[in-house]
Amino acid sequence: MSACTNGLSRVVSVSLLLLLLSFFFSLSSACSNGNCQMLESCSSATDCVPGLYCGNCPAIGRTKPICTRGQATIPTSIINGLPFNKYTWLMTHNAFSNANQPPLPGVQRLTFFNQEDTVTNQLRNGVRGLMLDMYDFNDDIWLCHSLRGQCFNFTAFQPAVNTLREVEAFLTQNPTEIVTIIIEDYVHRPKGLSTLFANAGLDKYWFPVSKMPKRGEDWPTVTDMVQENHRLLVFTSVAAKEDEEGVAYQWRYIVENESGDPGVKRGSCPNRKESQPLNSKSSSLFLMNYFPTFPVEKDACKEHSAPLAEMVGTCLKSAGNRMPNFLAVNFYMRSDGGGVFEVLDRMNGPVICGCETLAACQPEAAFGSCKNVTLQTRAPDMDSTAGTYSGSVQFSRSLAAVAYSPNTVLVLCFSWLPLLVFLL
Repeated sequence: MSACTNGLSRVVSVSLLLLLLSFFFSLSSACSNGNCQMLESCSSATDCVPGLYCGNCPAIGRTKPICTRGQATIPTSIINGLPFNKYTWLMTHNAFSNANQPPLPGVQRLTFFNQEDTVTNQLRNGVRGLMLDMYDFNDDIWLCHSLRGQCFNFTAFQPAVNTLREVEAFLTQNPTEIVTIIIEDYVHRPKGLSTLFANAGLDKYWFPVSKMPKRGEDWPTVTDMVQENHRLLVFTSVAAKEDEEGVAYQWRYIVENESGDPGVKRGSCPNRKESQPLNSKSSSLFLMNYFPTFPVEKDACKEHSAPLAEMVGTCLKSAGNRMPNFLAVNFYMRSDGGGVFEVLDRMNGPVICGCETLAACQPEAAFGSCKNVTLQTRAPDMDSTAGTYSGSVQFSRSLAAVAYSPNTVLVLCFSWLPLLVFLL
């Protein structure tokens, strides 16, 4: 009996030891402490490598948090020196309409929100285009998300000069970067825009209208634009201001698809009524809008997955195989993994280096000479667990946004099919 008991004790001890070793091994082999790659499970932002945050996408049934891409790779950091219109840049729709922006004192804001962090944060994360709605309000020019051409205290965000000074600070701190601003213009005061930009200190970066291509030619190279310090492109929706203030009339230089729900309708990419047809050769810039009429934060991660990639292909064909130069979205951070940032890589790659993605481009190599990159095809875990968006950018309105490091991070993992199908 004693021998039997001793034998049983040894078996139990060995089993417990094996169990403990197995548990220890699973802990040591799991990613954590900044080692988790895109689409790998995470529990906090510190689990993910730089450039990723920990988030989920309940809109498509993915409730378990995974490491999600949160920064764009600036294409000029890989292939530099091409004409400005050969690149695709990320643009934020109503960039000022920040869910975390406090309302005016004593006023409840009644309007839609389109973004979740500051313009400074957007620029640090790789946004290079800003859509701003400007109105006469309170004896000044304000950013408002309003209607009928009039700003109200419950639709007002802040004086436009505050946001423009954020842009000025970014351009000063980053002397090789170029930013584009598109203004939905309800400013009626004489010389209002030119005075506003001068007061913000941005006139020194102004790209002059006289040097903009008028007949669909290539723009200057980004190298030339940087050398001449013409690093701010500004467009207005009011044609008369081109002659009156030197602010370029948007639809003289840019073709644009329809915004709102028509711009996200599957299989269709019509031009906006103010714009020339998307396949027009008279304008050398192409703005692709991709956001619904009514912005819904929780749905953005679904919109920025496969449907966005498909719509890029649709618009590419509508434009005669011409790749958009600006991709304008709401809630740019939200996705099911690679999101807007991955789509941008797949838009830039074929045009600037002949590769399926920007990650495969090789600086100073022949066009079409591509390096091998790992395509991430493993779907993230689908089981339900506690967790929500977290990390370097918080998506709760009760939490302030905190920027990523301004250093650009190149992520070499991808989850969608190559966007080269656009060219088929």
